Amino acid sequence: MDSTWINAPAKINIGLDVLRRREDGYHEVKMIMQSIRLFDRLTLTKSDTPGIHLSTNLHFLPVDQDNLVYRSAQLLMDEFQISGGLDIQLDKRIPVAAGMAGGSTDAASCMLAMNDLYDLGLSKKQLMKRGVKLGADIPYCILKGTALSEGIGEKLSTLPQTPDCYILIAKPGIHVSTRLVYSNLVLDENTPHPDIDRMITAMKHKDLRDLCAHLGNILETVTIPFHPEIDEIKKCMLEHGALGSLMSGSGPTVFGIFDDPDRAKYAKEKCRELPFKCFVFTTDLYR
Repeated sequence: MDSTWINAPAKINIGLDVLRRREDGYHEVKMIMQSIRLFDRLTLTKSDTPGIHLSTNLHFLPVDQDNLVYRSAQLLMDEFQISGGLDIQLDKRIPVAAGMAGGSTDAASCMLAMNDLYDLGLSKKQLMKRGVKLGADIPYCILKGTALSEGIGEKLSTLPQTPDCYILIAKPGIHVSTRLVYSNLVLDENTPHPDIDRMITAMKHKDLRDLCAHLGNILETVTIPFHPEIDEIKKCMLEHGALGSLMSGSGPTVFGIFDDPDRAKYAKEKCRELPFKCFVFTTDLYR
């Protein structure tokens, strides 16, 4: 096999809590991660020209060591002493800097594709152990599906599947600095924490409405005051049929959960009418 391709699914955080800040500066988290059917696509082709040659459909993305895809390919090429070259075409569809693990899922998918292309024989667990060296979200993006993420994001356990539903994604045209959000997060006795365990119980019982009633993301306490557009999007979704709505990650993407596809499509059009430009997309879960 000289060439292969792979879809890299986006993720949303159905629940996100931060437990404490560690002495090393990292934050301990407790998050419910869910893959959705919004994909980037990577095409990998062996080449006679030595080195990694990365190209993308977005001119502003780096195509060198500043791109996680490049670094993930380099990690495996160095370890397994892969000779020859590798051409990687990255077709981006997941919004950039959206809180949807776009860069991490691309790196994870690159590692999965290289494992097949070069017949490396690595298990997912072995790939995850390597991926965490590049980013805390990469192990989850190798695992995919529905999972509880703990520690700094590297401790993963599979959860019961999220009940079937329709997802509306809306990303306003603003940039959110993850570092800024975490550095401004206040963790004290007055900080409201989402009930992640209650959400997991709802998932075990396949109770979509109870799950949506307890959605929570502690990072909203920081991001929404900086960017009130996020709250406006949430209200728009809830007013037009969403069972629940939440910011994903550190933002600015907002998602709504619907039990009816027509309501999701109607809410999509209403989000487009908001007085600020949004990327909007309706989809469902990636199993």
